[in-house]
Amino acid sequence: MKDLSQAPNNPPATRLRLRITAAAESIVRSGHPWLFADSIHELNRAGQLGELAVIYDRKDKFLAVGLFDPDSPIRVRILHAGKPATIDAAWWQTRLEQALVRREGLFDAQTTGYRLIHGESDGWPGLVLDRYDTTLVLKIYTAAWLPRLDEILALLQNKISCERIVLRLSRNIQAVAERRPPPRRDGQIIFSKQAETVLGAPIIFSENGVRFEADVVRGQKTGFFLDQRENRREVETLARGRRVLNAFSFSGGFSVYAARGGATSVTDLDISAHALESAKRNFALNQHFPGVVACRHETVQADTFAWLDKSADEFDLIVLDPPSLAKRATEREGAIHAYERLNGLGIARLARDGILVAGSCSAHVSAVEFFDAVRRAALKSGRKFTELKTLQHPPDHPAGFKEADYLKVIYLKFAT
Repeated sequence: MKDLSQAPNNPPATRLRLRITAAAESIVRSGHPWLFADSIHELNRAGQLGELAVIYDRKDKFLAVGLFDPDSPIRVRILHAGKPATIDAAWWQTRLEQALVRREGLFDAQTTGYRLIHGESDGWPGLVLDRYDTTLVLKIYTAAWLPRLDEILALLQNKISCERIVLRLSRNIQAVAERRPPPRRDGQIIFSKQAETVLGAPIIFSENGVRFEADVVRGQKTGFFLDQRENRREVETLARGRRVLNAFSFSGGFSVYAARGGATSVTDLDISAHALESAKRNFALNQHFPGVVACRHETVQADTFAWLDKSADEFDLIVLDPPSLAKRATEREGAIHAYERLNGLGIARLARDGILVAGSCSAHVSAVEFFDAVRRAALKSGRKFTELKTLQHPPDHPAGFKEADYLKVIYLKFAT
């Protein structure tokens, strides 16, 4: 494998050196993995996409090293801080092994879908790697990885057994990826043991024995919401004898678990017809479970806010797990109000002794802010309730810094 210490396409002879503001020095020393463009006050030359940038402090001592992107507001994704280190092929191999060791023993043969690399929190800033049975999905969120894809691919093939590797690209870097040689596209198979250039059917994988399909080529994230595994399992334990509503249901993950757990009925509510069809197929994949066979499964295509506001239907367990309601910091206040309103609408549809499972994946809304918004909705309902628990990130999705701390779920049970 080639040396990954520099960007592979004609690296300059002189190492890129940066000096940054005093405030940024403190942030880097605290372990934050991003250096923003406005924090840089000196460069020794223009930097190239994907090369290593070495950051020095005001005393001209080594501070950190990371991947440089001349066109991104996050100008450097930090790989290593503290004492100087040689970033070579052996260093990258060790970094990958550390991520894999971190997940040893987490899953048995009943679970073949999970995260292997979780971006910055595993020391791979802007890159995630998910396993779906024998298929790996590599998703990158920064163009700084593009010049290094061949070397990363070789490293993955050498350390992880798989049938194929699918590349997923964040929307903001897709145009750049297509222009660079060799051109890369979202959903491209970049390695396969078979003679295939496209995937036909979705990949089937298992999670705690439940079978799901993952659209690894076109689906959201890398094809499935693997981060909600623990909450799906929790819903299964609460579902027996209950009428369940799974709002923002996507492909019905919570619903299949609820059915296996003994729910009498499950309603999938989503605005996407494509997602609801996937939910139907996931139910069909699990007909070997008596609970799934016995459970009445319905789908409703509608906007969740509008449907909850107008519906007179009553449920014993409601899952409210919307997409991010705050994609940027300026949307934070509006999102907090939206979460409170949404959960108030959900509580109004809960029967006596009903359970609300409320989730958020908005990194710009903290766990405290979200949980408080749901509690306010519960208090405003005038109903007596008990807080059962709160959950956040599963162990294969560690949150190593503030912006990575996005997932939070709260469970409330209403006595009246």
